[in-house]
Parts: sequence; structure tokens; C-alpha cells
Amino acid sequence: MIMKMLNKTDLTPASFLLTGIPGLEDLHLWISFPFCSMYVVAVVGNCGLLYLICCEDSLHRPMYYFLAMLSLTDLVMCSSTIPKALSIFWFHLKEISFEECLVQMFFIYTFTGMESGVLMLMALDRYVAICYPLRYATILTNPVIAKAGLATFLRGVLLVIPLIFFTKRLPYCRGNIIHHTYCDQLSVAKLSCGNIKANVVYGLMVALLIGGFDILCITVSYTMILRAVVSLSSAEARQKAFSTCTAHICAIVFSYSPAFFCFFSHRFGSHTIPPSCHIIVANIYLLLPPTMNPIVYGVKTKQIRDCVIRILSRSKDTKSHTI
Repeated sequence: MIMKMLNKTDLTPASFLLTGIPGLEDLHLWISFPFCSMYVVAVVGNCGLLYLICCEDSLHRPMYYFLAMLSLTDLVMCSSTIPKALSIFWFHLKEISFEECLVQMFFIYTFTGMESGVLMLMALDRYVAICYPLRYATILTNPVIAKAGLATFLRGVLLVIPLIFFTKRLPYCRGNIIHHTYCDQLSVAKLSCGNIKANVVYGLMVALLIGGFDILCITVSYTMILRAVVSLSSAEARQKAFSTCTAHICAIVFSYSPAFFCFFSHRFGSHTIPPSCHIIVANIYLLLPPTMNPIVYGVKTKQIRDCVIRILSRSKDTKSHTI
């Protein structure tokens, strides 16, 4: 029994080495510039949205509370990977401890799952707003919104914890070099000399449970929205109803497009698509939604634009009075 414990300890590495993007090491510096620019836009944009929603009374409505959840999720999602990727590109700081690797993995998978869940909640919000406008405020009360957000977060946590446990229990005897910019679950598991079937099957099951359920709810919601909008007699009313969904549809496209590519290319295109392409798209999957969501909602949502203009004009008036 003691020997088994010693052997298990010996086969748990103290740290891993993240190589970045294999095959493109000479281009790491150049690749870092768009990554860094997108990350700065993501942080500034999402922090700005959170500030607006917190401070402006006109944005204290269910739609914007869900948007605040999305912004917070986006901030955690991109901040759990991009700073480490930039440290690899700029300073060659490739080492990450085994525990840090598991923590990073937990945050990545929990908050990508939460991103999908929040997009689903936002689709339900649009469904209630368009199909039951008179009952909108009574259905989506603050306690209901808080419980929905908490349930989405707990769903991610409870489904991801077993995946972390499966990864932690594996014996690692195939080196400690991960050909990635972050601790991807399958990339880590492939360093094991143990049976990784549980990791593969459970990881696939979690992706299908979260993604499949959320996409089904989004599809049903927009089918009902489309039926309700088409039945409106006024073209202006139809246009107004559609316009309230535009930003959310863009957010869905930005989130699910790279996710689908990662999911299907890993399983069906692993021999035809270069590893560097997989890794770049995997990073874009975690970086594109946080970058684009605040831009899209800022451009497409009139209330947010009005709040920004009001704050800017207020700031300009303050400066002129000071002068």
C-alpha cells in the first residue's frame, strides 16, 4: 500500500511546461500583438459595461442584468488564459505548477459553460419580453434573475469538478510538456500513461449536456420569438422587435462558431488540421466573445449608447466649468 502511494506521488508532476503554439514559435511575438489588443479591448469594454449597468438607473432591467452576468463571465474566461499566453510569448515563462494547471482548467471549463448558460438565459429573456411584454416585469423579477444566474454557475461548477478529479488522479509518465498556451483537459490527459477513457467520455458528455441543452433552449426561444414577430401587423413593430434581438444573435454567433470548430475539428479533423490551427482557434474561442460582446452591445443597444453619451457630455461640462 505504501509503495502504491509513493508510486502515485512520483507520477504526479510538480509542474508542466506550456510551449505556446507549436510550429509557430518564431511568430510568437507577432501573434502576441493581436492577442494583447483583443484582451485590452475585452477588459476595458466589459469593465465599462459593468460600470454603466451598476451606475445608470435606466439600465437596472432584466436584460442588462443578464448582460452584466455575460460581461463578468467574459472577464473571468479570457483572464484565466490570455495573461499566461502573453507571458509565454513575451517572457518565455512556460512553467505552470500542477495545482495551478488544475485551477486554470477549472476556471476555463466552468466559465465557458456559464457563458453558454447566460446566452441561453438571455434568449429566454428576449422570449418573455417579446411574447409576454405585459408580464415581463412580473416574470423576470430580481430574485428570479439572481437564482437563474446562480443555477447557471452551480451547473458549471458541479459538472466540471469531476473532470478535474479525473485529471488529478491520472499517473503522468509521458513527460510534462503541454503543446498549448493553456491547460486544455485533453492535452494534459494525453501525458498520462493511465486510462484516460473516463476523461474523454465525461468531457464529451459535459459538452453535450451543457451545449446541447443551451442550444436547444435558444432554438426553441427564437422559434417562438419568430412566430410572435411574424404575427405582428405593423412592419415598424416587427422591425423594433427584431432589433432588440440583434446584439444577442451576434453574441451567439461569436461564442458558438469557434466552439463548434474546436469541438468538431478535435474529433474529426485531428489528422488534417495542423495543431497550430487548433490552438489558435481554441484561444480565439476564449477571446473573441469577450472582445466583441461589449462592442456589439454598445453599438446595437440604444440605451447603452445614450448612457455613454450622457456620461461623456457630463464629463465635458465638468471640464468646461473647471476651466
